[in-house]
Amino acid sequence: MVISYPNTYFVDNGFRMIATKSASKLATNPGGGSDATIISVRSATLQDLGQVIAIDTDATGIEKVDYWYELFHRYGSRTLKQRFFLVAADGSEIVGFIIGEVRDWEFGSPPCGWVFGLSVKPSARLGGVATLMLETICAGFARSGVKKVRTLLSRDNGLVMSFFRSQGMVAAPVIALERDL
Repeated sequence: MVISYPNTYFVDNGFRMIATKSASKLATNPGGGSDATIISVRSATLQDLGQVIAIDTDATGIEKVDYWYELFHRYGSRTLKQRFFLVAADGSEIVGFIIGEVRDWEFGSPPCGWVFGLSVKPSARLGGVATLMLETICAGFARSGVKKVRTLLSRDNGLVMSFFRSQGMVAAPVIALERDL
């Protein structure tokens, strides 16, 4: 399957998607090289964690090594087909990550995909990396049989809010509640 967006083309090879700025470059130069930028989205490996942690630390200002190793243990092994920990790679460089899962019947809601972690290196933004990762995880959710994807974010996070809205996401029919402990 080929998915196209303005100036970007995606080829779905099972669970791995590849993006390049030109369909002809993808067809004539599938291995990349100096005249093509190829971003692949694939399952995260233990070797990717250092770069994932660095991307997250840059975005949040907090280094959370134990948190990321625990997430990898729960989501990176892909022992369950409803959990996804994916990275976007430009060769050996990790330029982004996305994490999500299918959640079943929370408070009566039918099963749906949930994205709960997404980040792209600032130097790789505006190149379609986040879109490619979201499309890849959504394809995984669809293969799991769900029809919707949701996320939760801080209302003052304009960058992430703008991205998800640009992908067609709108307010969900749920309300998040919290209390201090």
